[in-house]
Amino acid sequence: MPDLYLRISVTTKAATLGIGLLLISAAIYFNEIGITSRVLAIITFILLTAPVGAHMIGRASYFSGVKLWSKSKEDDLKGKYHPKTHGLASGMDEIKEKNESKKSI
Repeated sequence: MPDLYLRISVTTKAATLGIGLLLISAAIYFNEIGITSRVLAIITFILLTAPVGAHMIGRASYFSGVKLWSKSKEDDLKGKYHPKTHGLASGMDEIKEKNESKKSI
């Protein structure tokens, strides 16, 4: 993988799928309601936390200056991050500014 962001994405997807399939196979093998309910709870937990964790790692690495792959076509966050407030501006802000500038003309 050419950069950190693609590696994070691929690793998260593979780990989530692998753990999920292993847990499902354990539930099928043991065929008990107690184990099946625990497996479903664990799978739900993994599906909720793994993508969030990967997103937070990717966001922290972006803001700490990890470079994008040289063949990346767009940097959607460029110019939208405010270093002092650590906030992200949405694309709606740009649309509002364009509409206001058109009205003032």
